[in-house]
Amino acid sequence: MVVDLVVIGIAVALDPLPLTAYIVVLDSKGGTRKGVAFIFGWLCSLAAVLAITVAATGNNPPKPNTAPSIASLAVKLAIGVGLLAVALRQRRRQGKPRPPKPPPKWQSGVDHMSPWFAMGLAPLLQPWGIVAAGVATVTTAHLGSWQDYVALIAFCVIGSSSYIAMEVFAIFRAERARAFLSSTRGWITAHTDQAIFFGALVLGFYLIGTSTYYLVT
Repeated sequence: MVVDLVVIGIAVALDPLPLTAYIVVLDSKGGTRKGVAFIFGWLCSLAAVLAITVAATGNNPPKPNTAPSIASLAVKLAIGVGLLAVALRQRRRQGKPRPPKPPPKWQSGVDHMSPWFAMGLAPLLQPWGIVAAGVATVTTAHLGSWQDYVALIAFCVIGSSSYIAMEVFAIFRAERARAFLSSTRGWITAHTDQAIFFGALVLGFYLIGTSTYYLVT
């Protein structure tokens, strides 16, 4: 469980689309306060999903080779296949000219955005397809020690680590952070297709490989 949650948490933290949105929020007027609110909403949404999952299973995961456990592995396998399909689509799109998309409406008023709005925006931007793989992992895990609960907390922290790191940088090194955020946003914008391709490819193969292994064995 631990390795799966770490890998999935890293994928959540590095998803380029919500990361770009967070940079826009953090780089706006009063961005550090909005950034804290965004991270709080991001963390709470991850924690809430895990808490609901544990409560729904009653910390009594299905036994191996039963229909529920096979269904959980099948969900992870399906997510892996879906990610490979995303990677293939992104690969085909690379290098092809595309008309520029207008920015989301919320970005036009980002300087006047309230921290409450930023907090509510975070769950909407979560890569829920990837988070679902983490949920499927938790449904098959028995939390029998404090280390298991630490693993769940670590998943939430790892999944928020890129946002937390940028927030701390912006608070303590405001001038340098502004230049860093600008260059990072430019890099992500220029390499979004490549980032999605490699991220979806690696995580997709990982989920397919581990799920297939457990199904076979």
